[in-house]
Amino acid sequence: MKTQVNLRHNWAEEELRAIYDLPLMELVFQAQTLHRQFHDPNKIQRCTLLSVKTGACPEDCSYCPQSAHHNTELEQEPLIDVEGALVAAKAAKESGSSRFCMGAAWREVRDGAQFDQVLEMVRGVKALGMEACCTLGMVTEDQAQRLAEAGLDAYNHNLDTGPDYYEKIISTRKYEDRLQTIQNVRKAGVTVCSGGIVGMGESVDDRIAMLAVLAGHDPHPESVPINALVPVEGTPLEDQKSVDPLVMVRMIATARIAMPSSMVRLSAGRTAMSDETQALCFLAGANSIFAGDKLLTTENPGDDRDKALFDKLGLETLEVAGA
Repeated sequence: MKTQVNLRHNWAEEELRAIYDLPLMELVFQAQTLHRQFHDPNKIQRCTLLSVKTGACPEDCSYCPQSAHHNTELEQEPLIDVEGALVAAKAAKESGSSRFCMGAAWREVRDGAQFDQVLEMVRGVKALGMEACCTLGMVTEDQAQRLAEAGLDAYNHNLDTGPDYYEKIISTRKYEDRLQTIQNVRKAGVTVCSGGIVGMGESVDDRIAMLAVLAGHDPHPESVPINALVPVEGTPLEDQKSVDPLVMVRMIATARIAMPSSMVRLSAGRTAMSDETQALCFLAGANSIFAGDKLLTTENPGDDRDKALFDKLGLETLEVAGA
């Protein structure tokens, strides 16, 4: 869509905090006004995320039921075969998803038969005419290049939170490791999907710091997922209270203003959100969701509920090039 807005990559945290703290009506108005200059306000991209390898992850992320450090009831599953992944991708396309993301509970990608199998999955998804996305942990420049050659459109690697709070959530890797993976992906010509999680006990300043890091990238991440923590029994964050829905609205609006050309994805936590909360998030600039009844291993609204919501709000599914 036509726009005269110059994208900024030098947002100070103080500027973003001032935006976040605006009266809600003004904040949403500014975000929606900017959103309309870059996107169709009535179209939402549907994406599907499949766990292709589940559990036994060596990382100790406090929010994640897939960590081998936590005593959850999650059943471990080895890497699924290529045919199984493509059957799921075909079903996702038929239900209206234009992007198919494959997630593996790995700390990092290791060269070998399993990585070759994921590359074959990527080729298969692309052959279906869908956008292909992966989230596999850390990748080297060479591995990112191999993913790009297979046709990968996007790589998800969330920052999770701000730099100062990160070490309180994860100890098995450093913030810089995440930034390096994003850099490796970008060098390979693959678009970046990177956002974070709200409701892990972080402060507002930690949330703003995360947005400042994301908005400081040039170019901005093409996709910015904003997740609400889904507390899982057996994880260190199992007793965290649900985040205030209006916090999600503020985060999405601030992300939209800071990164107006990006797709801002209303991600984990939608099952606990009312239709009204989700509508406010769309009004604030969210224009993508994960579809289906599972988001890796946590619950997600099913297609029936999403269809009813879209019908109620008059929203349409965004069709993307090649999908």
